[in-house]
Amino acid sequence: MAARGHVQDPNDRRLRPIYDYLDNGNNKMAIQQADKLLKKHKDLHCAKVLKAIGLQRTGKQDEAFSLAQEVATLEPTDDNSLQALTILYREMHRPELVTKLYEAAVKKVPLSEEYHSHLFMAYARVGEYKKMQQAGMALYKTVPKNPYYFWSVMSLVMQAISAQDEKLAQTMFLPLAERMVEKMVKEEKIEAEAEVQLYFMILERLGKYVEALDMVRGPLGEKLTSELQSRENKCMMMYQRLQLWPECNALSYKLLLKNPDEWQFYLSYFDSLFHLMDKSWSPPNEEEHCVEGPVHTTVAEAVKFVVDRMEEEDKKDSRPLRGPYMACLELIHRLRQRGCPDEEELGDPLELMLQFFGKFGDKPCCITDLKIYLHLLPPEQHTQFENRLGELVPLGEVGEDGFGFPGDTKALQRHLCVCQLSRVLGLQHTLDTEGKLCLITELKAHYHYGLQFGDENMLWQCLGVLEEGLSYSPSNAQFKLLLLLLFCRLGAFQPVVDLYSSLDAKHVQHDTIGYLLTRYAGSLGQFAAASQSYNFSLRFFHSNQKDTSEYIIQAYKYGAFEKIPEFIAFRTRLNQSLHFAQVRTERMLLDLYTEADITSSLEESVKAMGLCPEEDDIPWDNMRDNRDLTVLFSWDPKDRELTEEHRRLSLEEESVWLKVRSLTLRLLASLALLGHAPSKRNSDKTNENGVSAKSSTLQTLLSQLDLTLQTAAQITEKQTQYPFLGPPSSRLASALSSGSCHCQASALQLSLTLQELETTGLGKMSDVDFCTTELLSRCKGDVLEMKDSRLMTQPSLLETLVFFVETVCVVLWVASYSASVLRPLKSSLQKKKKKKTKDSSTAMPVVLSGFQEWTGSLQGIVTQALDHVKGQEASLTALKLAALTLGVGHEECGFTRAAMDKVQTSYLGSLQELGDLLRKRADSLKSLKF
Repeated sequence: MAARGHVQDPNDRRLRPIYDYLDNGNNKMAIQQADKLLKKHKDLHCAKVLKAIGLQRTGKQDEAFSLAQEVATLEPTDDNSLQALTILYREMHRPELVTKLYEAAVKKVPLSEEYHSHLFMAYARVGEYKKMQQAGMALYKTVPKNPYYFWSVMSLVMQAISAQDEKLAQTMFLPLAERMVEKMVKEEKIEAEAEVQLYFMILERLGKYVEALDMVRGPLGEKLTSELQSRENKCMMMYQRLQLWPECNALSYKLLLKNPDEWQFYLSYFDSLFHLMDKSWSPPNEEEHCVEGPVHTTVAEAVKFVVDRMEEEDKKDSRPLRGPYMACLELIHRLRQRGCPDEEELGDPLELMLQFFGKFGDKPCCITDLKIYLHLLPPEQHTQFENRLGELVPLGEVGEDGFGFPGDTKALQRHLCVCQLSRVLGLQHTLDTEGKLCLITELKAHYHYGLQFGDENMLWQCLGVLEEGLSYSPSNAQFKLLLLLLFCRLGAFQPVVDLYSSLDAKHVQHDTIGYLLTRYAGSLGQFAAASQSYNFSLRFFHSNQKDTSEYIIQAYKYGAFEKIPEFIAFRTRLNQSLHFAQVRTERMLLDLYTEADITSSLEESVKAMGLCPEEDDIPWDNMRDNRDLTVLFSWDPKDRELTEEHRRLSLEEESVWLKVRSLTLRLLASLALLGHAPSKRNSDKTNENGVSAKSSTLQTLLSQLDLTLQTAAQITEKQTQYPFLGPPSSRLASALSSGSCHCQASALQLSLTLQELETTGLGKMSDVDFCTTELLSRCKGDVLEMKDSRLMTQPSLLETLVFFVETVCVVLWVASYSASVLRPLKSSLQKKKKKKTKDSSTAMPVVLSGFQEWTGSLQGIVTQALDHVKGQEASLTALKLAALTLGVGHEECGFTRAAMDKVQTSYLGSLQELGDLLRKRADSLKSLKF
């Protein structure tokens, strides 16, 4: 609740205790206090709303809503009631109701600036741009202030941006917005920089670049002062749009003289130079070259300009700037692209890079700066370049281990940069096995020395090194990300949640790097940790709508109009996020697998989730892949790096897997709706039509699933291999190879067959091979075992076991539905027997006996699975890791054993959770007997 100052209104004094209780989270006392107050003052509307807030926060949403509506229908105009209702509706995620409140308030109090303002902001929260425009103008007419007028103008711009018809935006909304601003310009009423920014935005969107340029150059442009070089940047943008290359070149030159480290101006300088050369442009003889000053039109002038900048930096006693030296390499790159011989005048790229390393090699940015220009070196110079770099790294005398070490942090950074450049050039990949092992030993020795300043067996050693590194550098994100990656690849999810939490991912990072965690969350049997992992991401996505609305409102209030389209685009980007759709779908499936028919029925679970099988709310055509696939640093050579083709294939694979999971979820929702008590034979038409509609939805979804699985099979045939530090493969390939997808599809098909049996009369149950026995056989084997004093893992067995458990859940739900269909038929059979009907013992017993045999077989399979899980738990518990021979130093050995213990503990936890869920499903299976 908002803090309140000295209160004079007696009602405010009476309401104060309720506000205090709500602020302190004591909602029950707030409700009691509100009830006491309402007994004495029945017409105190705000007390009712505050009580509704208390009810909402104690989980009594329906009571809260009905109580709020009682007050809302009275159309209150007191500030307390309106603010309280606004808070309540926001907590209910019903912002559209706030607009109705203030519409009524404005009608009753038409001259209230506050209510008009609140109405505008209420429309902003729900994106009603046309009504925002009208509300803004009504507010301006009531209180003629510039910000209100430009709120209305910005609302017109937003109508243009959101319009489906681009022609409508260009011919109606934007021209009207332009005329409204021009009116203020003619009347000389433009006051603030924000108003000039908005005018520029409108002209830019209309493509009126000449008018926009004139405006920026004119008196209005003088108001553009909040950002450094704002006016110059806008002029540069317009020069480029209008292809005024002389002006673009001259302005870039002028700005680089002021700030020779501004990289974007080097790029615009080079772009404009070569455009002018291509057009053979030459300056006029007598007049100025252009309004911005002198223009460079030859390579010689550009070479002299860049060399002069470098020489000036060389003369400086202070820290040199990187820009001029990188500009030299950039110019060589561009001249080489054009086949221009003048590049020789700038010098040898190898010598220039050595010079750059000499000046900036002790900075972490050196590697990223040089990496993009390494292609300028021919392959025969790579080894020479590495050797020359090594000469620039001051290392100490060679010790007993054969290595020399740097004497300070700057030398350490230089050595690290040389190692990274060597890897990028591919020199480390050309080493033989012995050479690579020697390099590993050397790098580990350098790492341990640097701490003073701040086969599968190799995999365990790698984990040990990372664990050791993290113990010395507990804030190092790359150590954490690599550990997270390795533990996930080993199938050990338990230590991963804490690692991800320690990264302290902020805001949009839950969308960009959340996939590292959620890809493995549900697939390794750690269901409680998986639920927690999905919550990490979902909390962010669910708060996105509310938070973005507040950002938009603040942008209106403070005149940051150019940010409003960015906020809208950001919200859309998150709503259409692939990761959001994946996490939401997987979370609902996880809840069904772990709770449906255990804590509540499948039908109740589906209803609580608000699932509708007919509706697909995933934006397939506008899906956005927001994953940051380069979050893990890679110094691999170009042929081993992540490519655009890898990105495309990964998105395709993830989208198809999401389609499979989404259809599975909707099929389960459809099955839940079929799970009502079956209608009697010869029922009326409405019942038959209802049944027909449900079975039609089920049939449609099954057909879609069949087509999707065919597409999935084509994708997995490609057997795409991603770089180790690239995107993880989806679960698609393992799901298809295990047979779980086809097994679940067959089970769900049976429910449709039974549905047909229910509506059409007697018939034979379709022969359905659930493949569960074969699926279980693929789970057999040891996930962790010791061979020849080495620890071996098979994490794929764990993932297959999870698929088996999921399939068992689906099959049992189908069996439960089958029982609900067949029970009435058995009752009907028994009645017919009593009447001694001749046909009573022909078709029906076949169906019933078939079902009983099937459930008996299912019980046997689940029992076998439970025995296998118990056996794995026993063998894991008996495993003695102390007996392992690790072949590493004593200290490193401790870290490696700690990593092994985490994997072993995680496997045990996974097996225990899988076993618990299987036992619960086995219990529910027993209740299916007639």
